[in-house]
Amino acid sequence: MGRQDRTGPMNLPRKILALLAFLLVSVAPQTALAADPEPVPNDKCLECHGQNDLTTTNAAGKEISLFLDEAILKASVHRTNQCISCHRDLEFRWEHPEDGHKVEPVSCSNCHTNEGTQYAASIHGFNHQKGGFAASCVDCHGKHQMVPVKNLESPVFKLNLPQTCARCHNDPKVTEQYRINLPEAASQYLDSIHGQGLLKMGLIVAPSCNDCHGVHDIIPGTFTNSPVFKANISRTCGKCHVKIEDTYNQSVHGQLYLKGDPRGPVCTDCHSAHAIEPPRKNGHFKAVSDERCGKCHEDRLEHYRETYHGKAMALGRPNDAPEVAACYDCHGHHDVLPHTDPKSRLSSANIVQTCQTCHPDANVGFTGYRPHANPLDGENYPALHAVFLFMTTLLIGVFTFFGAHTGFWLLRSAWVFLHDSKKFREARIEVQQGDEWFTRFVPFERFLHFLVVTSFLLLVITGMPLKFFDTRWARVMFDLMGGPQVARSLHHFGALITFLYFALHMTQLVVNTWRNRSRMRDPQTGKFSIARIRAGMFGPDSMIPTLQDWKDFVAHQKWFFGKGAKPQFDRWTYWEKFDYFAVFWGVFAIGLSGLIMWFPEFFTQFMPGWIINIALIVHSDEALLAAGFIFTIHFFNTHFRLEKFPMDTVIFSGRVSKAEMLHERRRWYDRLVSEGRLDDHRVKDEWFQWKSIARSFGYLFFGLGVLLLIMIVFAMAKRLF
Repeated sequence: MGRQDRTGPMNLPRKILALLAFLLVSVAPQTALAADPEPVPNDKCLECHGQNDLTTTNAAGKEISLFLDEAILKASVHRTNQCISCHRDLEFRWEHPEDGHKVEPVSCSNCHTNEGTQYAASIHGFNHQKGGFAASCVDCHGKHQMVPVKNLESPVFKLNLPQTCARCHNDPKVTEQYRINLPEAASQYLDSIHGQGLLKMGLIVAPSCNDCHGVHDIIPGTFTNSPVFKANISRTCGKCHVKIEDTYNQSVHGQLYLKGDPRGPVCTDCHSAHAIEPPRKNGHFKAVSDERCGKCHEDRLEHYRETYHGKAMALGRPNDAPEVAACYDCHGHHDVLPHTDPKSRLSSANIVQTCQTCHPDANVGFTGYRPHANPLDGENYPALHAVFLFMTTLLIGVFTFFGAHTGFWLLRSAWVFLHDSKKFREARIEVQQGDEWFTRFVPFERFLHFLVVTSFLLLVITGMPLKFFDTRWARVMFDLMGGPQVARSLHHFGALITFLYFALHMTQLVVNTWRNRSRMRDPQTGKFSIARIRAGMFGPDSMIPTLQDWKDFVAHQKWFFGKGAKPQFDRWTYWEKFDYFAVFWGVFAIGLSGLIMWFPEFFTQFMPGWIINIALIVHSDEALLAAGFIFTIHFFNTHFRLEKFPMDTVIFSGRVSKAEMLHERRRWYDRLVSEGRLDDHRVKDEWFQWKSIARSFGYLFFGLGVLLLIMIVFAMAKRLF
């Protein structure tokens, strides 16, 4: 009874307390977990992400893998980190992904505070904050496979960085969307001297993208604190090119910009930003250097282009180093100074040495050459201006006079043909297919003419592209010839042939005069007779113009207008005599000016240097006059006339028919008959044995002349209109 009492109602509170104590002990661990839960370990994450078939679908509907190779994670720079060190929003989410909570982006700035601050202020971070596409940390450094920056496998290791940046900066969609000013920067860098040095030669001292633009703090080049802002370019480049920066700062360009003048060029203005190339590896840098200098010095570039240097530079092959002076060959590279500065390459103390770099025999007189002279500037270049006016007047005068002469002749011939075409055709056939033939040119004269034609065409083919260097056909011709150096050698060869045939002809005149000296003596006294000498010099067989030529000219003009009969001529017509002496004038004017340009060091020993400028104008304009005259006036007089078309072969055959003599040179025929010398000129038909070969050469020369004429007319029309 007492035992039961002890265990009955009297002990109920004690039992309740024990039960409460048990419940507290049972619930205590769970209450502690809720207050301080355990983080999710890596093993828990890898239970799912260690499966290689784990995928998800992004907002664009594209399936992406969520597999994570544990070996890659253990080899990364973050191998000691927990997954939740980066994915902090998943730290206690044991039910992920079933809990339905969206995974937040990783923020590297939680650990990398300074880098995160720099990135946030950069162009990449700014665009990223605005919701646009921009490179984030993982785009450059990678994700779970991230390795140290100095590791060869790192995307931002110096050798790999250009390709990493190019993934975005070489994407047309990205460059177009964000209007990137230099969409070809990535590909240009790969071909540049910096890219080649880094990627091909493995020189890690060569700059990569981050050396110029920064690392996490990349900002647009328009910002004043950007390393590639124009005012900071020289300092940025100077990190590697220390001495060059000092030289540039002391130059006229550097001083101009240091004074705050924005016109002062910096490194990228001359070398470009990403397509930097070695100046001396090939000729491309030199070929484009004049254009780059001309952006600021337009007036200088314009007149530089009129010199041989400028024309050869424009026509040179980009990958060949043309052996002509570019702007920096005379003015300097980074050390450009005013010519009044004693340290300038163009100062009076240094200019001879500068010229001797290309012209070893240059002297003080040679330095008087004016590479930027303006022939239109009569105030500063009076002699050059006067020569320019003279040559221009000569060109216009000759083509105006003989153009009118040719036009009147053509119209008169057409009128005759239209009014009596049958008689005209019969006369033409009879002239070209006569049965009696007489010598007009001996073989030696025909040989000289062959030299004249070949040398003249060679000179025009190699010289006219320089005259019209700005045309496409000029570049094509120089490319076919092998460049300006080959063209120059061929031009000099043509000049030597010109001097050769001129010397041979002068020798021929001397020999013929000596052989005919007996005709100059008085038959009674045996002494030289002035009257006989005068008769020989001004006789009908002489090329010297006489009063009779003037009469023939007047009679011919009357016939043009139907005011008189068509005149008959002797052995030489007035226009043939003009052509003959035009060669003398041309050899003198073109030959002498050409020699001055060929051997400028020699001639400037006793002539001022600006004689080279004058020689260029005379040579160029006289060559244009000669080419234009030959291919138009001479070709018409000889070949284009209706009765001669398509070609008169007399200069190749040396023979003329009796019908042609009677048709055009009746006075010569009658004179030979009266003097009893007609049979002396009679020839056999040996011409028919080789006339096809000669005709082929003739048509080749003739066709080349016509083609060159068309190109010249096209080039001149392009300049005028």
